[in-house]
Amino acid sequence: SETLFFEMADRLAEDGWRELGYEYINIDDCWSAKQRDAAGRLVPNPERFPRGIKALADYVHARGLKLGIYGDLGTLTCGGYPGTTLDRVKQDAQTFAEWGVDMLKLDGCYSSEEEQAEGYPEMARALNATGRPIVYSCSWPAYQGGLPPKVNYTVLAEVCNLWRNYDDIQDSWDSVLSILDWFSANQDVLQPAAGPGHWNDPDMLIIGNFGLSYEQSRSQMALWTVMAAPLLMSTDLRTISPSAKEILQNRLMIQINQDPLGIQGRRIVKEKSHIEVFLRPLSQAASALVFFSRRTDMPFRYTTSLAKLHFPEDAVYEVQDVYSGKIISSLKTGDSFSVVINPSGVVMWYLYPVAFPVQPWHVVRQQAPRKDFHPVLL
Repeated sequence: SETLFFEMADRLAEDGWRELGYEYINIDDCWSAKQRDAAGRLVPNPERFPRGIKALADYVHARGLKLGIYGDLGTLTCGGYPGTTLDRVKQDAQTFAEWGVDMLKLDGCYSSEEEQAEGYPEMARALNATGRPIVYSCSWPAYQGGLPPKVNYTVLAEVCNLWRNYDDIQDSWDSVLSILDWFSANQDVLQPAAGPGHWNDPDMLIIGNFGLSYEQSRSQMALWTVMAAPLLMSTDLRTISPSAKEILQNRLMIQINQDPLGIQGRRIVKEKSHIEVFLRPLSQAASALVFFSRRTDMPFRYTTSLAKLHFPEDAVYEVQDVYSGKIISSLKTGDSFSVVINPSGVVMWYLYPVAFPVQPWHVVRQQAPRKDFHPVLL
């Protein structure tokens, strides 16, 4: 009901979330009445949202937040409520804009491949035509298997701001791992598709619910951050535990996630010992490393060097542990080091170069040079 959203907006505004960048509060499926009104417009369920969506948007905006809503490009939403058929796209976009909506997730239940190919771009044009800035989240690729040739990520990046590529997340560690595995297996296709304004969305953070242990919660946060995922929480902020809140409010983690270059990270090592290493290049020649253990037995001491992880020779880094805050100074590329990783847990590092190699290194993404710019290191 609307009371839930009013209360959650208060929590976002008052408990430190908004200042960290958690500014959208999103309504999912089942918010509308079962029938459109006499003019064919979508209307909210009068019992659940007696004051209407516009009043909720006003309340959210008054707290410095933004409101997201759910639609479906089809005859019905996935929950069986009125969908947005092709002849309703412009009308529904206008309705959302008039209500003061700031983000639209457009699902794809009860629609054909042809309808999706026409409707998703049409909704982008319709949203833009309203004159209201509305972030556009598409489920289009998820309904087409998430991969070329059925999915054209070049077209997708022109149409949508973010998109669901794969299955819905469930409140379980198995679900988190299945999503991570799919993204890692297909990273050569997915990684280049992401960037500022157009993101792969591996689905929500389930931290703070019931399915993940403390270590698994830390792992999802780190892995979603290194994948440049939109951080969309799905938990009750009124009853969230202090430990879950601490994970979700980690300032350095959010800074890494929101890095302005917007480069999605990659899995770069997969060991027989069930340790995996992920790397995300960041602005100012910094990097984020995640050492992830799939082991279920006991903590594992993993030894490697930055040289083995293909960092440039003769560079020197300052390293900060993202969770503990501990700093390692003057780590050279050739230095051997060890990290102790708990079962289904992570160690995450933020690395910042303090000395550069003389020889050239690989530039990941070219941009206009400026005084404080250094190529991103790999």
